[in-house]
Amino acid sequence: MQFESVIGLEIHAQLLTASKIFCGCSTSFGSAPNTHVCPVCLGLPGALPVLNRTAVDHATRAALALGCTVHERSIFARKNYFYPDLPKGYQISQYERPLATRGVVELTNAGAARRVRITRVHLEEDAGKLLHEGFPDSDRKSYVDYNRSGTPLIEIVTEPDLRSASDAAAFFSRLREILVWLGVNDGNMEEGSLRCDANVSVRAEGAETLGTKAEVKNLNSFRFLQKALEYEIARQIDVVREGGRVVQETRLWDAAAGRTVSMRSKEEAHDYRYFPEPDLPPLTLDAASIEAVRRSMPELPDARRRRFVEQYAIPEYDAAQLTLSPATADYFESTVRAGAPPKAASNWIMGELARHRGGDGSASPVSADALAGLIALVEKGTISGSIAKHVLEEMVVSRRSAADIVSAKGLTQIDDESQITALVQDVIANNTDAVAQLRRGKTSAFGFLVGQVMKGAAGKANPKRVNELLKKALDA
Repeated sequence: MQFESVIGLEIHAQLLTASKIFCGCSTSFGSAPNTHVCPVCLGLPGALPVLNRTAVDHATRAALALGCTVHERSIFARKNYFYPDLPKGYQISQYERPLATRGVVELTNAGAARRVRITRVHLEEDAGKLLHEGFPDSDRKSYVDYNRSGTPLIEIVTEPDLRSASDAAAFFSRLREILVWLGVNDGNMEEGSLRCDANVSVRAEGAETLGTKAEVKNLNSFRFLQKALEYEIARQIDVVREGGRVVQETRLWDAAAGRTVSMRSKEEAHDYRYFPEPDLPPLTLDAASIEAVRRSMPELPDARRRRFVEQYAIPEYDAAQLTLSPATADYFESTVRAGAPPKAASNWIMGELARHRGGDGSASPVSADALAGLIALVEKGTISGSIAKHVLEEMVVSRRSAADIVSAKGLTQIDDESQITALVQDVIANNTDAVAQLRRGKTSAFGFLVGQVMKGAAGKANPKRVNELLKKALDA
């Protein structure tokens, strides 16, 4: 019997706000434990929550980008459970009336297209964090840090539309790209800003009925998600093939052991006893405010990639690389507007300039106008491509224009036929062994001779002219 996997994801994304969702405490990461707390996020008696408008705007932007319907009225609810990292004994979330529903994301993975439906996007607050390591008595006690408690989140829930671990990882990656592009999430999975739970089951290929699912919790990397699902799918298939029954349960990924392990069974699952949050009124967004958020949104990555290919006639690979961040895409378009041919601008941004950009690939030490000026000198034949690379190095350090550097250092390309011919004749006369090897069919000797001519010209000779005149001299 052949099996197929059925996967749905629940993704928690921390919203990129300066303060928490219901109080004014900072959301900054890495501060000393329990220093960004107040009576509201600690759940002290009498403290009342006040909703963060920026969190609502960010959540709305994300929902619209995922093709969801944003509802004009949604309701916060209390999700009741008791755990040390939840100071109030409940989490403020949304349940029956979420912010947004019924979206769709188009996904292409390994050449295959798939539509992934979004069930819902809702707002909620994060819990605190338990610390199990790093203390003298960590073998006996756990500590709790409430700095993260109350941080604004959106939970994005998909339909079970994914059919492989690879698809799931690709979707998670795609979702991260969209959220970071919108500026609503920083994408830092190591710090817990983006986390994923995966629901997975297996069934006979072609069957309509879903199998019993297991939930794999708290996956914070594309690689861990894929590996955890690959293991879990194989485990469930083995259980079924051996005549067993898959148990509905929650499992954790043990990266060190390379396997999922049981956390709790269905019988141990929580009854969250949701009820409407009495301290918060319904969240009301009129059509005009939703439309205002829609108008403020940037062109999304897929749309921009398609436009780059159509408008600038660059390859799809280039378009994909140039749209890895909004800043890089903006920089490319600014360079083209400044007069650079699109393909040349793309080559420089993806090539030589990439070595000088920031760690996120966005910050450039050379302005778009300055890069366009450098490219113009190459296009006009004023300097060669190799010289241009050295000029760029100088531009990064000095912040001077390419034209100023070329003029000050006398780097103008030698294009005069008589000068290059003289250099060619000298190289042929002084490298008779290489010439003889070339005549015997060793083609690499020609590259050596070209290099010698360029060396004699201090790299300033026009390479195209060098090739032409050297070939002409050798054929004479």
